Amino acid sequence: MAYHTLRQEYMLMPPVTRAYTTVCLLTSIAVQLDVVSPFQLYFNPLLITQKFEIWRLLTPFFFFGTFSFNFLFNMIFTYRYCRMLEEGSFRGRTADFVYMFIFGCITTVICAWFVNLLFLGHSLTTMFVYIWARRNPYVRMNFFGLLPFRAPYLPWVLVAFSVLLGNSVLVDILGIAIGHLYFFLEDVFPNQPGGRRLLATPRLLKLLFDTHIEDPLYNPAPDERPGGFDWGAAGAPGAADAAAEQPRENENH
Repeated sequence: MAYHTLRQEYMLMPPVTRAYTTVCLLTSIAVQLDVVSPFQLYFNPLLITQKFEIWRLLTPFFFFGTFSFNFLFNMIFTYRYCRMLEEGSFRGRTADFVYMFIFGCITTVICAWFVNLLFLGHSLTTMFVYIWARRNPYVRMNFFGLLPFRAPYLPWVLVAFSVLLGNSVLVDILGIAIGHLYFFLEDVFPNQPGGRRLLATPRLLKLLFDTHIEDPLYNPAPDERPGGFDWGAAGAPGAADAAAEQPRENENH
C-alpha cells in the first residue's frame, strides 16, 4: 500500500522536477555506496580543459552531499521550489522551464570558472527560490515558525541561515545573482520601453517538450505570461489590488 502511494506521488511530480531530483538522489546514493567518488564529480576547470573530463560540466549540479541534515535540507528546497515553478508560472511551458534550467546551469558554470566552487547544485536551487520568490511577491511565509516575512525576502533569509550555520554564502549569493539576471531579462526588461524578450526559447526545445497544441484564444494570468506582470502598463495591478488577488498562503520552512 505504501509502495503504491509513494509511486503514485512520484509519478504525479512534473517531468523536469522528477527527472532532476531523481538524478540528484541516485548520485548521492552512488556516492554513499562508494560506487563513485565525489572526486569524480566536482567542478574542476583544469580537468575539463586538459583531461577532457567534460562530464564535470554536469555532475556538480547533481551532488548535494551524502545523507545528512544538509543533504535533506537542500533536497527539500530543490524539490519544493523546482516543482512550484514548473507547476506555477511555467505550467504548460515545459520547454521554457528547461530553457531556464539550461540558462541557470550555463551561467553558473561560467561564474564558477572564476571562483572556487566545487559543487553547483546549491546555487541552482537558490536561483529557483529567487525566481519563485520574485514572481510571488505577496505570499506570506515564515521560517521555522519564528520569522514572518513575504516571499521576496526568502533568498536573503536563507543567506542569513547559512551565516548562522557557519557555511559559505558565496553559493547563495551566486544563485541570487543568476536568478536576478534571469528575472530581469525575462520579467522586467521585456516590459520596459523599447525592451524585448531576450531569452526566447529555441524552437527545437519547444518541438521536443511542448507537445500540446496552444489555444490562440487563451489569455493566461499575468504571472503566467513570459515577462510576468506588465508593471509599466496603465492597467497593471496596484500593490493593494494584487495583494487582494494573490492567495494568502502560509508556508513553513
